[in-house]
Amino acid sequence: MKSWILPALLVAAVSPASAEDFAGAGRAVDGDSLFVGGREVRLFGIDAPEYRQTCRVNWSNWSCGSDAAAALRAMVDARQLTCSSRDRDVYGRTVASCRAGGVDLAAAMLEKGLAIALDNAPASYAALADHSKAQRAGIWGSEFDAPAIYRAANPRNSGARVVSATMPRPVVARSVPSGAFRSCAEARAAGAAPMRRGQPGYNPQLDGDGDGIACEPYRRR
Repeated sequence: MKSWILPALLVAAVSPASAEDFAGAGRAVDGDSLFVGGREVRLFGIDAPEYRQTCRVNWSNWSCGSDAAAALRAMVDARQLTCSSRDRDVYGRTVASCRAGGVDLAAAMLEKGLAIALDNAPASYAALADHSKAQRAGIWGSEFDAPAIYRAANPRNSGARVVSATMPRPVVARSVPSGAFRSCAEARAAGAAPMRRGQPGYNPQLDGDGDGIACEPYRRR
């Protein structure tokens, strides 16, 4: 299987933004996005579970998405944040590195095991994610779909906003084969997940890392 450090799924190109430092009161939206003084911000280098996303622990669902949002909320709400912009996404949100009281918010989410590092993240972020994975912290103690795969399968539950904090890459539209499952939840309910390329029900849109295995969970070590 390819590396778990996945790029977020792109729906449109991301335009570069001039570097800018800014500050303001924080208010979390979910585990990797927030408002800073009225400006909508996406944290650079990480991808957290969507707010309504669940992870699986001992065959039970855990509301990992809302817990990730709560963790970020505890660090930022009503606090003064300082940020440095890195990019701007297609929705006009500022992609930035932000701190609260000197704490790097993205790094803190990785330390808690409540986000994965994107492939454009600095090496220090990847190291934090590896450590959390080894400790089975947060989502690494569960089985979960990468946030990008969840968004692709559940656009309504993710607010139909699929935003990247990575550099733009071309996206090739793929049609859904006849008889293919349209979501991993549907495939799991039918007892068909994971599915390999060529098997009945296989849908390339559910194969987020392109390794030929769709609806493949991230398993504990």
